[in-house]
Amino acid sequence: MKERVEKVLNKIRPSLEADGGNVKLVSVKDGVVKVKLTGACAGCPMSQMTLKMGIERLLKKEIPEVKTVEAV
Repeated sequence: MKERVEKVLNKIRPSLEADGGNVKLVSVKDGVVKVKLTGACAGCPMSQMTLKMGIERLLKKEIPEVKTVEAV
């Protein structure tokens, strides 16, 4: 499942990189995906929205086994 999550994250990365940020996959366990937002995303006030409305929404859509996405 980790490879599938990484594939979806690769679809999101260009948008994050365009704003000076990125996302790093930390772990996938029991449907919980843990990621680390880096670069400009790390201190951005909109990072929680990016995490939930962007990353989590796309991951859940493409990989139904994903229950939640958490930032670490």
